[in-house]
Amino acid sequence: MRFPFLPVLAQTEGGQSTSPMFMVVWIGIMILIFYVLIIRPQKRREGERQAMLRNVKTGDRVVFAGGLLGIIANVKDKTFVIRVADNLKVETTKGSVVQVLGKGEEPSESETPAAR
Repeated sequence: MRFPFLPVLAQTEGGQSTSPMFMVVWIGIMILIFYVLIIRPQKRREGERQAMLRNVKTGDRVVFAGGLLGIIANVKDKTFVIRVADNLKVETTKGSVVQVLGKGEEPSESETPAAR
């Protein structure tokens, strides 16, 4: 694939090519911007999510990714057993927890998977 405009971009007013060091610095700046705007905020959100999952305990009311609401009946290594009705318990993975609700708190619409 040929790009006829690349030689034009690589030349300055005097007809000289730009320095290879300029290109390296420019790529470094782009990588830095990418890191600051995308990677760092995602790591922060993931850290907050991991902290939320570590702090879930029996009796907490939670919302799951499918929209299921329940109360944690048992905490295992990689799963939760949740009570969704009086005589109904369901086991689900820890990764499916979207939000932990406080006393009397209603689930927020912004925490649904489609809103992310």
